[in-house]
Amino acid sequence: MQQSPTTQSQVRNPYRVMVVDDSAIIRGFLSRYLADDAFIDVVTTANNGVMALRALDNYDIEAIVLDIEMPEMDGMTALPKLLEKKPDVQIVMASTLTRKNAEISMRALQLGAVDYVPKPETARSVNASIDFRQELVEKVKAWAARARKKRNQDLPSQGDAPAAPTAGTGRLSAGFVTAARPAVRPAPTFVRPGREAPAVAAKEEPAILPGAAGAKVTLRAGSMRRPKILAIGSSTGGPQALMKFFAQFTKAPEVPVLITQHMPANFTAILAKHLGQSTGWPSNEGQDGEAVKPGHIYVAPGGRHMEVTEGEGAVRIRLTDDPPENFCRPAVDPMFRSLARVYGDTVLAVVLTGMGHDGMKGARELTRAGGTVMAQDEATSVVWGMPGAVATAGLCTEILPLQDLGVRTAKRLQGVA
Repeated sequence: MQQSPTTQSQVRNPYRVMVVDDSAIIRGFLSRYLADDAFIDVVTTANNGVMALRALDNYDIEAIVLDIEMPEMDGMTALPKLLEKKPDVQIVMASTLTRKNAEISMRALQLGAVDYVPKPETARSVNASIDFRQELVEKVKAWAARARKKRNQDLPSQGDAPAAPTAGTGRLSAGFVTAARPAVRPAPTFVRPGREAPAVAAKEEPAILPGAAGAKVTLRAGSMRRPKILAIGSSTGGPQALMKFFAQFTKAPEVPVLITQHMPANFTAILAKHLGQSTGWPSNEGQDGEAVKPGHIYVAPGGRHMEVTEGEGAVRIRLTDDPPENFCRPAVDPMFRSLARVYGDTVLAVVLTGMGHDGMKGARELTRAGGTVMAQDEATSVVWGMPGAVATAGLCTEILPLQDLGVRTAKRLQGVA
């Protein structure tokens, strides 16, 4: 028998969200998309930053979708004021797919915004874009869950993450589970080869979960060879995670660094620019046919897969327009597969925060070739989807908090076991 759709009445304490946009039509679309999800309650809307600031006095809001260009007070002016008034609110910027707005969105991340959604340019395209709707809902839900988790971290026994809907109402979306799972589950258990799993206490978990509850995670032995290349895959929360990850390096790596971050065109170029500014290392979008160089960061350009190939006496970037994988282009899996073919057991791969399971199949190919895979842990990930997928598949040598992961990666690249 077909199950009826999940309604907000079936979910206790949905995440409380505000939408801020000067266009009444866009504001309506965004609010409807969010409110259609059982885990979200759009408690109010505002048409500019001034109204948004007033709303914080009247509503307990956990996440805000904030437009950039608005009259009276725009998003960039409102951003620090909103955070000053409510430091724990999670602000997701909404901007059209222009290079100018990509630059502004990345600057907003440095000022305290947690994420962005690349908004289609017209009301008609917003209404027609299934991908935009899905990205908006999942990002808002993930960040709102993180806000609530932070708020309740001192009172774990009284956490109030939204309870799951009744059985049978879950759905699969882009490879990750968005419903029909308990809000609280045992933490994954990390087991070294040949050792028994220790007992672990249950902990609160956001509504978006990457895999089976209470999954046992077995760590594997990695390659003993010094890495010749570093490859990183990331998605939701990735831009901030990348900055914090590289901040742990005391010097430029002596190997090339390839990054696939799920982002549209324009945004990846700005990400590469900001990574270069924050690290002081050469950094750019990968160009088809260019030879990879030690100490250089190459970011997969939005809309194209980035791989490596051997040719003319060097390892070179190869960009393709092959179909999306895991609903993504660029995707991590093609990059990992090509690295397995070219570098074998001298690849060091790192999987950071992100929704879905992109990178898991490619990581399997890497480990078969003798390469090493490490992942960000659940506690420091915005969404433990991508890192959780490689972890629960038993493909990782280490699963570490973000800061420790950066330190450990730097040491591995220096030949420290």
